[in-house]
Amino acid sequence: MENQHAEEQLSAEELAQRKEEMKNFYDESVPYLESQAKYEKLLTEIEEARFKRANYQYQFAMMMSQRPDMEEGEPEEETPTSEQKERKLKKS
Repeated sequence: MENQHAEEQLSAEELAQRKEEMKNFYDESVPYLESQAKYEKLLTEIEEARFKRANYQYQFAMMMSQRPDMEEGEPEEETPTSEQKERKLKKS
């Protein structure tokens, strides 16, 4: 309210001067804002790359934890052949 009241008291010349000052302020601020936007964009790209790398590591760890039979240094066991699978029960 006070701001509107103060603007009403300004003459047309004072209002034009104030608008020009505001425009100059914003024009002078643009290079700084562009630099900040570039900086923030680079930070975002770095954070995304870190997230992707951590996510891949997590997925790999989950995949490896689901294969307990594939421990380091242990050779894979051969699957039994059909002859080995057939077992005969003793007759009582």
